[in-house]
Amino acid sequence: MTEEAKSSGHQARPAVSVVRPGDGETIVLGTTRMRVLEDGSHTGHRLAIAESVLAPHTEGPPQHRHGRHDEGFYVLSGTVRFTVGDEDHDATAGTLVVVPPGTPHTFANPTDQPAVLLSTFTPDLYVQYFRDLQEVLADGRPLTRRANLDAMARYATEPAAGPA
Repeated sequence: MTEEAKSSGHQARPAVSVVRPGDGETIVLGTTRMRVLEDGSHTGHRLAIAESVLAPHTEGPPQHRHGRHDEGFYVLSGTVRFTVGDEDHDATAGTLVVVPPGTPHTFANPTDQPAVLLSTFTPDLYVQYFRDLQEVLADGRPLTRRANLDAMARYATEPAAGPA
């Protein structure tokens, strides 16, 4: 043990993060409202967590695959349609969907009711993607398929099919 380690006693533990209802960063992307509960800054960038509300008839992003992170989705309410390759899975409240790197996927809310998801990103790198999309909209630019795919590319994500 080094002298420095002996003299310091114990290492400081990271502070516990508590995010209360209404707290967190809000990102609005068209008909989807996301609340970032953990952006990775309290987890050493190992994990990010967000809650998303998808309005009725919300189309998801273009089908895509992540190169460097897992994505998890836990449906809190409503029904979310996950498309994995050419298979559709309608996930109702209480369903968990975990998408490993390299797996083509997208999601949407095809119903007449809102749907609420809790999403995880491990590691956290994909949270900035949502911030980038919000910036596109804030600058008055349309959130086109091309703008979406360009943002994905910055975060080790590519379209599942050929480019648009």
